Amino acid sequence: MAITTLRGQPFDRQVLDSMLRRRMFYTPSFEIYGGTAGLYDYGPPGCALQANVIDLWRKHFVLEEDMLEVDCTALTPAEILKTSGHVDKFADWMCKDPKNGDIIRADHFVEEILETRLKGDKTARGVKVVEKEEDPKKKKKKSKGTVEAVKLDDAVVQEYEEILAKIDNYNGEELGELIKKYDLKNPATSVQPEPPVAFNLMFQTAIGPSSNAPGFLRPETAQGQFLNFAKLLEFNQQQMPFASASIGKSFRNEISPRSGLLRVREFLMAEIEHYVDPQGGKKHSRFHEVKDVELVLLNRHTQLSGKTNVEKIAIGKAVADGTVDNETLGYFLARIHLFLKKIGVDQSKIRFRQHMANEMAHYAADCWDAELQTSYGWIECVGCADRSAYDLTVHAKKTGAPLMVRERLDTPISIEQWEIDLDKKKFGPFFKKDGKAIEAAIEALPQEKRDALAQDLKSDGKITVDVEGVGSGKVEVSKDLIVIERRTRVENTREFTPNVIEPSFGIGRILYCLYEHNYWTRGSDGGDEARGVLSFPPPVAPTKVLLVPLSSNEAFKPLVKYMSLKLRSVGVSSRVDDSSASIGKRYSRNDELGTPLGITIDFQSVKDKTYTLRDRDSTKQVRADEDTILAAIKSLIDGTKFWADIEKELPAFEGQEIDAEIPVR
Repeated sequence: MAITTLRGQPFDRQVLDSMLRRRMFYTPSFEIYGGTAGLYDYGPPGCALQANVIDLWRKHFVLEEDMLEVDCTALTPAEILKTSGHVDKFADWMCKDPKNGDIIRADHFVEEILETRLKGDKTARGVKVVEKEEDPKKKKKKSKGTVEAVKLDDAVVQEYEEILAKIDNYNGEELGELIKKYDLKNPATSVQPEPPVAFNLMFQTAIGPSSNAPGFLRPETAQGQFLNFAKLLEFNQQQMPFASASIGKSFRNEISPRSGLLRVREFLMAEIEHYVDPQGGKKHSRFHEVKDVELVLLNRHTQLSGKTNVEKIAIGKAVADGTVDNETLGYFLARIHLFLKKIGVDQSKIRFRQHMANEMAHYAADCWDAELQTSYGWIECVGCADRSAYDLTVHAKKTGAPLMVRERLDTPISIEQWEIDLDKKKFGPFFKKDGKAIEAAIEALPQEKRDALAQDLKSDGKITVDVEGVGSGKVEVSKDLIVIERRTRVENTREFTPNVIEPSFGIGRILYCLYEHNYWTRGSDGGDEARGVLSFPPPVAPTKVLLVPLSSNEAFKPLVKYMSLKLRSVGVSSRVDDSSASIGKRYSRNDELGTPLGITIDFQSVKDKTYTLRDRDSTKQVRADEDTILAAIKSLIDGTKFWADIEKELPAFEGQEIDAEIPVR
């Protein structure tokens, strides 16, 4: 499907990218030194947009859900990430081209070659192919090859489409088999790459001058939150459930950064860890508030069948029929959807895709991605994972720290279980130096194993226990050293390790999607080329108001200064454009920056202190006194009113600018 602008026009990524760089929304880092792949700097409007999105995120999640925000260090000792599984498992699959030494990410390589072949098949069948535009930075590299018009068998087309539908589900070995089976060659060298190998994505470093303390730059903000769990629980007066949140930079050493801001090596994340009692099905007390919110879902069963059909369904129904595992996960999926809608995501370009088994993170029990459609394809922007009790459990086991909840029971409960008593006076001298290891292995025996061993002890007078590192690995313990009995005890408290639901937001990816989703072009009567517009919702727009004096007349200057101070005093960002360009050109320049509102100061303003207020998208204007205009601006920025409301309330003004009418969103 061809990607279009917000107003349904053909989308030209290079034109948008040129505008974003020219207006300094972002720029390649270290550009005068040639730049470094995967690293970007944000300019003034990019910083302002990011700050506004983060501010709304805090209000929508941290404030609304009473979350506990923390700011943890990015530099992380290796031991923590070894325990969490990131050292061993946080990897992508890469291939090396044996001819030129290029490093290629395996799944992207398979995806690109098969997509090229499918385009060639469509061309051969006379079907018009809409080409994805290449990243301008890639033009310096060797061409990936032109699309050859080669007709494929229908069965082969179906195979390719099924592979692409589940490309994220293949492991390294399977990707290697696909490369061999379909004879996939690097277009730059016409040779097959070497078999895929795992590449850990973390940046390694050393902490301190001795280099004896290895560390990593964090790949996510989550671990700092988990390690502070006990303190956060205490801060929250031992109340469950609760959530922590963190906003900060993370780092991933991407194999082949591409797609501009969408795949970078340093990026801003906003992550939530919602701690929930696993007993009772992970219910959420506010689920009823969102149960009717409709989401577009792509579940794992559909993907595994080689299809990408989506279903629009109320989240309440999706949880009830088991498509989404539990209420808490469903609640956050709905809240994520509402947040993305609020900041300006095009509702026709969003879906929630469930992870398949092989692509699931090592810690996840279930995971859904909020994916946004762009000219690069569907892009994961928010992940929402059920991490079960994985992280708290592994860190508690490694450190001995009590990362659990102790809950006083209203009604004491009786628990019947197998308990073990060792005769310590005999046990230690008998096993000597191995005694502690054997004792620890016995104490760690689960209830079902204790049941079986109790029968062995009764019938054989001894038991055999597996103890790693002692003798042959199996140790016999006689009945004079151990007693295993079934006993009943009364518990007044319950201990449990919480499960974690984690919404994780890639802020940079969301920002880029906002650029594409809110971009369109406005024609001009003078025969000039179309002018770009970014229709950001007022709450997230980088600058809220443009102040435009009608001319350079000295009488306007005091009013410009006065209104600028007035807007600043009520927390509204503004810019002044008092250049010699026509008023229409000045508005157009700021439409490119996404400025939603404009105040024109003219001779009437000097006379009676009334001002015109212009809407960016429709170019319509209204006129009113200072207080009324400021109140209208405030309500638009707060999101409590839309321009259509203002038009109904205030008199229309036809004056300084004539422009094409565009339907208001």
